Amino acid sequence: MINPDLILLRFGELTLKGKNRNRFEQAVIHYTLDVLKDFGELTYRKAYGRFFLELNGAPYPSVASKLSKIFGIQTFSPVLRRSHDSEAICTAAVQVMEGLSKRPQTFKVSVKRTWKEYHHDTQEMNPMIGGAVLRAFPGLKVDVHEPDVELRVEIREEGTYIFSDIIPGAGGYPVGSNGKAMLMLSGGIDSPVAGWLSMRKGLEIEAVHFHAFPFTSERAKQKVIDLSLHLAGYTRKIKVHMVPFTEIQTRLNAMGQPNLMITLMRRAMFRITERLADLNGAKALVTGESLGQVASQTLPSLNAIGSVVDMPLLRPLITMDKEDIIRIAHRIGTYDTSILPYEDCCTLFVPKSPSTNPNINVLERIEGRAAWLEEEIEKAVKDTESFMLSHLFDTGYAPKQEGIEVSLSEDMERFF
Repeated sequence: MINPDLILLRFGELTLKGKNRNRFEQAVIHYTLDVLKDFGELTYRKAYGRFFLELNGAPYPSVASKLSKIFGIQTFSPVLRRSHDSEAICTAAVQVMEGLSKRPQTFKVSVKRTWKEYHHDTQEMNPMIGGAVLRAFPGLKVDVHEPDVELRVEIREEGTYIFSDIIPGAGGYPVGSNGKAMLMLSGGIDSPVAGWLSMRKGLEIEAVHFHAFPFTSERAKQKVIDLSLHLAGYTRKIKVHMVPFTEIQTRLNAMGQPNLMITLMRRAMFRITERLADLNGAKALVTGESLGQVASQTLPSLNAIGSVVDMPLLRPLITMDKEDIIRIAHRIGTYDTSILPYEDCCTLFVPKSPSTNPNINVLERIEGRAAWLEEEIEKAVKDTESFMLSHLFDTGYAPKQEGIEVSLSEDMERFF
């Protein structure tokens, strides 16, 4: 396709926000222009319920790649703008059809004439444009009910707009429009998906990862950094908190309660994450838990673990099947990284028969005997290493082991 003149943006459910609609729209527009600022002076205008991004010569493929990951944009379309000259409109219609990635077998023309003073009415324009397309593409047929392609023409007072493609965006709400939350990022398949779904609903997230060096390697940290970079591709930046958990984990294991080890460990993690949330202005915790998936995710376990925090617990995956979670992981690009065989601390000291119905009173009595627990939780919070990851890869983090680098893999290049 020739480079379009502008891009038509469509906003999804945020347009249902009543009196707050303008605030959400402006948040998407300002963020979009900021993301695209490297392309020069792109301009934006609103006209009769339509939102147009003027490319001013910027390369459409590169712009479209970034638009597809901006939360708040439901769909977008590359558009050719022409004068009201009938011949120019027909020529542009043929150009739009030529630019389709896949040659259709059927099509239809849909003309919308918002400028009623235009000298041709809709009934005249449809066969005029359709005839030009049919002459240019022998074998193409018209199907007004279920066409492969709908060629759209909008005639406005300032010009005529011709387009066909409707490209899906990320949808949801603009970045940070619904507050901030802490994502408990394990390094597995589920938690990055939970983070992406949370960001899609307008949450700014900061990632919290628990490591147990030397039981877990620096490569496990690198895996979490790579996952965070994937997520940063949708928000431009993300703050990561690396929490040292070795001492708490080993001392909990030494208490001789193997069937409750996972539950006790998770309760300590939740306490630490809530305190980090308080320190960083977050108002909720996000986890990748899915009901019944593992022993710690039965309803009694979820209740026993979550009862230690007062903040809202957001569980975007709670009723999702694993296949659906994996499908989203593939879509957002985190799956291949998530399955890398670098163990995190959640895989350590796993009992053969973990409790699926832990008793909160029993847990509290065990923790009551651990006079050291509160002190170690405070120490873990104090010793947490925090750094910012951005789409520019200025991580501020340099792993100490030789040969480990914070870098962009070839597989990730298409996300930025």
